[in-house]
Amino acid sequence: MSRKGVGLAAFDRSRLTSASYANHGSALRTTNAQALETQLSVFRSLLQQFAQQHGKEIRSNPSFRAQFARMCTAIGVDFLAASASHEGSGGKGGDSSIWGQLLGRTVNDFYFELAVKVVEVCSETRGENGGLIEVRKVRELLQLRQEKQMGAGQKEGGGLTEDDILRAVGTLKPLGSAYSIVKVGSKPYIRSVPKELNTDQSAVLEAVQVLGYVSVSMLMVNLKWARARAKTAVEDLVGEGMLWVDKQADGGEWEYWSPGFMLEGQEGGGLG
Repeated sequence: MSRKGVGLAAFDRSRLTSASYANHGSALRTTNAQALETQLSVFRSLLQQFAQQHGKEIRSNPSFRAQFARMCTAIGVDFLAASASHEGSGGKGGDSSIWGQLLGRTVNDFYFELAVKVVEVCSETRGENGGLIEVRKVRELLQLRQEKQMGAGQKEGGGLTEDDILRAVGTLKPLGSAYSIVKVGSKPYIRSVPKELNTDQSAVLEAVQVLGYVSVSMLMVNLKWARARAKTAVEDLVGEGMLWVDKQADGGEWEYWSPGFMLEGQEGGGLG
């Protein structure tokens, strides 16, 4: 009987110990949460002061703007997505717009206005590229328009960077937009059509970057593809308008060209 009593007492002590640990863990979590809330409150205040003091420079200096955006990303602040979500919900939701409230309209409006211009460029060039355009090309077109509007030698906002374009496209995502960034090889492109590129199509577009065109035999030799696989990949891209066909190429074999490469060549020839 005494041995049974000792067993029950040990069980009770174990249960009390577990309850004590649970209570202690709960108290630690509460303390940590309160400390984190205090730190966040201080950080919000500092970020607001920084944005108010440097808002003009953030908008006008592309290098400073990029550093500020990277700083926000490093500490987990996605102020653009938060602001877009807030505006898309009709201004409801309180906390969802906290970064938009702190940073004011200066920084957010820069990217939202830039996103509208990116959409315009993508729409205007979709017939030339099938809805897939390199970020570098978008930046160059926008920069050219900006210079024409402001006059030679003057660039509003000190110029645009590819980082600006990427972040502007990111503001469209919370709105359910079809616009997204895809990598073709090592280069970022903007896709403005709701179509996913498969692996073969991506490989063809990457190969096109070398010479500006590919042929079925080139893909067969360099990628070790069967003729049917190579032909299917290029024909799919032709159907989407992402490649153009040259049926009069030397040697008799059809060549599949990047529309952007062909247009740049024509412009260069015209200038010459």
